[in-house]
Amino acid sequence: MIRALLLLVACAAAAPAAAQTVVAAAPIRAGTVIEAVHLAMADGDAPGALGDMRDAIGLEARVNLYPDRPVLPGDLGMPTLIHRNEPVILLFRAGPLVIAAEGRALARAGAGETVRVLNTGSRSTVTGIAVGPGRVEVTR
Repeated sequence: MIRALLLLVACAAAAPAAAQTVVAAAPIRAGTVIEAVHLAMADGDAPGALGDMRDAIGLEARVNLYPDRPVLPGDLGMPTLIHRNEPVILLFRAGPLVIAAEGRALARAGAGETVRVLNTGSRSTVTGIAVGPGRVEVTR
């Protein structure tokens, strides 16, 4: 009896695990924040594709995603906080000193991503990090 149980456990451990890939369940437009209903799991292993739906949920589609096609990490990003041409507040921090200025975003960005911004007062272009909706922190 114990031998049969050990044989059963050994056979189960030796069987190859079926690889699964995350795919779009329906068409997903660029800019959509991904939820579980947008995704499905498909049998097979697509090189470079996501293997766990949790890695995609809460992120934003950067490109259009098509049904039954593998979802790649480069297809997703942080949800957009800053939109192109949107007016933003530039924040420069140096210790306790905080300087705020008005700017215009030159690209889109998600939380923690870098974005180029035109300082509307000085007409100079600066690079900062999106820290909130309409807020960019400039670092030097």
